[in-house]
Amino acid sequence: MPIDKNKMVGPGATLGIIGGGQLGLMTSLAAARLGIKCHIYCPEKDSPAFAVSYAHTCAPYEDLDALARFADSVDVVTFEFENIPADSVRVLAEHVPVRPGWKVLETAQERVTEKSFFNGLGIETAPWRAVASRTQLDNAVAEIGLPAVLKTCRFGYDGKGQAKIKTLADLDSAWQAMAGGPAILEGFVDFTLEASVLVARGLDGESACFDLVENRHKNHILDVTIAPAPLPAEMMARAKEIAIRAAEALDLVGLLAVELFVTADGHLLVNEMAPRPHNSGHWTMDACYTDQFEQFVRAVCGLPLGSPARFADAVMTNLIGNDVTRWRDLMAESGAMLHLYGKSEARPGRKMGHVTRITPRTDLPGGTVDH
Repeated sequence: MPIDKNKMVGPGATLGIIGGGQLGLMTSLAAARLGIKCHIYCPEKDSPAFAVSYAHTCAPYEDLDALARFADSVDVVTFEFENIPADSVRVLAEHVPVRPGWKVLETAQERVTEKSFFNGLGIETAPWRAVASRTQLDNAVAEIGLPAVLKTCRFGYDGKGQAKIKTLADLDSAWQAMAGGPAILEGFVDFTLEASVLVARGLDGESACFDLVENRHKNHILDVTIAPAPLPAEMMARAKEIAIRAAEALDLVGLLAVELFVTADGHLLVNEMAPRPHNSGHWTMDACYTDQFEQFVRAVCGLPLGSPARFADAVMTNLIGNDVTRWRDLMAESGAMLHLYGKSEARPGRKMGHVTRITPRTDLPGGTVDH
């Protein structure tokens, strides 16, 4: 039977989610509020999303038979984790609508493809060169200069899979860190702050953006998100335009996070994108009429998008590793909204939860948001 790529699903339907981490957990909770059940597919036995889902399958991403059975049990499939094999996505797409589609995942998975995509749209990025050998690394450094960052083309996140190159003496160790795999050299960007913007795009092509936010990192991991970013309205509008253009060019159905560098001379340079809910969007759970997870569910199910309007300013702080041991104090703190992910072990660098503190907006007529 042909797959209806324009299929809309609503209350009573089952949404299949690839990946069972905290993003899957919070997506499942948002779906439940809309009467939609979630079936999680993830290889890790203690996946947080299993605890709040209607059903789950614990199997490798390469198990094509298990993927086919999973696909037959749901009405539409999406991802909270995009780094899965192409063959797995193709199997899913033979059985059920997959949103976003493979083109989106393929572009976001591979850094050279990703950079080429944005540059092809006339959107600025840091200077970069593809690097497939030690000799090519030498040539890339000669062209781009130092300092620079060498990154694996695939599977890097939270500082993993990258090496900073400050001097020529760092080249050997940086290349060894890539384990011989394809890499990308990115020139150093003298930025004033890091920012991100999330856009949802529905099955009907309609888009809705959340406000641009500032992101502050610690040890390459997001530490704090400030909403809105302390930037001029014109720059915020430009960031939203970049996100919408990217989503339209990808023909994305779902949610897209675009991370940006803001330079001292007012340029916005795209760093990377993620076609799923994003850590820098967690503040929306407590400060927007429709949070990123509900918006994600609405988009991939073909439902009308909700209002992304912000009714409060927000500061979201990640709880990394042993930060989570402060949960009792955070619960007792007036105005602090605590979200824990139910992970059994707190390890260094592991995201265990987050806390959001909001300040109601006073800059709106009548104290309301026009949405």
